[in-house]
Amino acid sequence: MIRLAIADDQSLFRAGVSRLISEFQGFQVVAECSSSDEALALVRDHPPDVLLIELTLPGLGGLETTRRVLRLSESCRVVALTRRSDPPFPSQMLKAGAIGFLTKDIDVAELERSLRQVCSGRRYICQDVAQELAYFAYAGTSDNPLDALSQREMQVMLMVVDCRAVSDIASALYLSPKTVNSYRYRIFEKLNIRSDVELVLFALRHGVVDGGSPAFQEEVAGQLARGELAGAGLQARLGPRRQVAKGKDVEDKRRHD
Repeated sequence: MIRLAIADDQSLFRAGVSRLISEFQGFQVVAECSSSDEALALVRDHPPDVLLIELTLPGLGGLETTRRVLRLSESCRVVALTRRSDPPFPSQMLKAGAIGFLTKDIDVAELERSLRQVCSGRRYICQDVAQELAYFAYAGTSDNPLDALSQREMQVMLMVVDCRAVSDIASALYLSPKTVNSYRYRIFEKLNIRSDVELVLFALRHGVVDGGSPAFQEEVAGQLARGELAGAGLQARLGPRRQVAKGKDVEDKRRHD
């Protein structure tokens, strides 16, 4: 019996996927979790054979969680099951050690096929993502500015955009605040921006933040750029996971268990 766990912050989605997988012969969902802390505790105490993980998992995010999961358990196969399929996220997850990358719009047959393939030790990438990766590999270039970021820079960027304070990021990644700020400034330079507020604007316009429709994203971006939206106002617009304070830094108002 293949033991499988699901790490995703949407409880309804976890329940649906769990129910589907329970009908696959030879598979059993043994745990569900909603944050990186819960996922790492699970793998540390009772490592599953397969971990399905959302790239935007609260806490450390899918990239850093994947790296730490594989340090805790070399036998655990990590598969991204995410709503984020645009470059450079698939390649970043694969570099972090994931053996598979799936989007949430795949059908049930492909979900089962992918799980059986990764359990046999072979990598699986859903068709749309595989075609895009192949295209960029062939072209040898990408017009996505995020491709210029290293894995660590990408991780820091995601945590800043998720409204984590520099001190919080430093603690989570076992870095000094000075090092985190060095990464921030490198990100600013590579993306041609000057502040965390501009980084949030960039994230909105490039789909890093799930801000709804393009028109909605542009409306929020315009309000933020004009200083009309900050703190609780931005939280209300983008969801309870994100808050932006006035001034230089993006402050984390959430409390983690």
